[in-house]
Amino acid sequence: MRHSSLRARWILSSLFIHAASGSFSPARAEEERKLFRAGADAIDITPRKFPVVVNAMFEERSASSANDPLHARCLVLDDGATRLAIAVVDSCMLPRDLIDEAKQLARQLTGIPVDRILVSVTHTHSAPSAMGCLGSRPDPDYTRFLPGQIAHGIQEAAKNLAPARVGWKVVKAEEYTYNRRWIFRSDRVGLDPFGERTVRANMHPGHQSPDAIGPSGPVDPDLTLLSFESPGGRSIALLANFSMHYYGSPLLSADYYGRFAEKMAELVGVDPDSVKPPFVAIMSQGTSGDLMWMDYGQPRKEIGFEAYAEAISRLAHEAFKKIEYRDWVPLSMRESRLSLRRRVPSEARLAWARKIAAGLGDRLPRTQPEIYALEQIYLHESPTAELKLQAIRVGALGIAAIPDEVFAITGLKIKAQSPLEPTMNIELANGSEGYIPPPEQHKLGGYTTWPARTAGLEVEAEPKILEAVLRLLEEVSGKRRSEVALAHGPAAKGVLASRPLAYWRLDEMRGPWAMDATGLGRKAR
Repeated sequence: MRHSSLRARWILSSLFIHAASGSFSPARAEEERKLFRAGADAIDITPRKFPVVVNAMFEERSASSANDPLHARCLVLDDGATRLAIAVVDSCMLPRDLIDEAKQLARQLTGIPVDRILVSVTHTHSAPSAMGCLGSRPDPDYTRFLPGQIAHGIQEAAKNLAPARVGWKVVKAEEYTYNRRWIFRSDRVGLDPFGERTVRANMHPGHQSPDAIGPSGPVDPDLTLLSFESPGGRSIALLANFSMHYYGSPLLSADYYGRFAEKMAELVGVDPDSVKPPFVAIMSQGTSGDLMWMDYGQPRKEIGFEAYAEAISRLAHEAFKKIEYRDWVPLSMRESRLSLRRRVPSEARLAWARKIAAGLGDRLPRTQPEIYALEQIYLHESPTAELKLQAIRVGALGIAAIPDEVFAITGLKIKAQSPLEPTMNIELANGSEGYIPPPEQHKLGGYTTWPARTAGLEVEAEPKILEAVLRLLEEVSGKRRSEVALAHGPAAKGVLASRPLAYWRLDEMRGPWAMDATGLGRKAR
């Protein structure tokens, strides 16, 4: 009986091996490996219960209806060896634990490892609160609802996987984004929430304000497109990336990101109700921590977020029509974790904060001192943070994912040094750890530097994050980072020809020292 049982198992095993061998050859394995596939889905994440808490401003707000639907727009890619997922959620910010929950659910549904899933937000300021910050609390019903919806969207995108071709294009869109953080005159330094006169630069100075002397940094004008189509030419999905904070829309709304998705479908000529699976357009958030759509150097001009989305969509569509597609490209994705300190309050500031908190009782904070007093207690109780950073390679294109609100100059540094060309940066990905001004920007103060969950990381956070992201891009590309080539145009040559005592071009990638371009060694701090 024992021998016959062993023999039966041996025969069944032989039959299984024979059947597998008959349907799978090395040539077919190579063919499967070289098959690139893409799938997409946009799942509705509009709240089912109202009213709902809304964050993204100093004080908490509430919405009793939705102006337009919110979505988690999901993309799954597979090159035959690596499968990964990207989800961009119509939300202002999502905490790390909520995103991790969504990834675990998605892994259970699809088998995609959690470290091969990127979840970011559009940063619409008109969405339900999924994270407490400043004067707002998270909405408990919505935070329970959202992770499952994100996971379900990734699952549906995986179900829609189909043979695909891939291409990309970058177009300049400098007329649609401007630096919103301006430096004030030295006799116009303002007070911070702690009663100290530290605000030498801040957001939204007013149009042509006599108190402001100019923007505190550059802009990233790149509108980057990553497109997927079927071998027959039917559009599957488009992942766009642009560095513009948000436009401003009624509650609840996906802001211009949602309108972009709709208008791109119209321009591409795909009716989402008639084509299955539908074409999915996605606008992801670039490095826009100090950027906005309005130009404060010019008179006030109201565009309207419908018209703004229309203009961006048409510019994107013109570039979209010029994309050249590849039948197959390699995929690679890496993830790392970075522990950073938070800027905790001094004993004196903590005592001040606790006194204000005690006086609040059960009511929500309303003034900036009240709001930032509660934030000091939070920082004191949570003095460290762990950031999850990611990099993706799609052929020659790179994607960097950072869980912060990142200044444009930092995004430009990543692009200038990335071994992949082009590279898009997706901020507020895999968590939300606030603004990361470069160290020198901390000297100018302002909202994006005030210690809180919205800007609480250590002063040296930006260079540490930058270095970690560049290492990940090196890993996914298998190449060393690029050397930065500094431009020496006619203006720079003219200045040098005038033989100045010193010439500080302010093009350093990091550090407090401005180097002297004359070669005379007169560096400045």
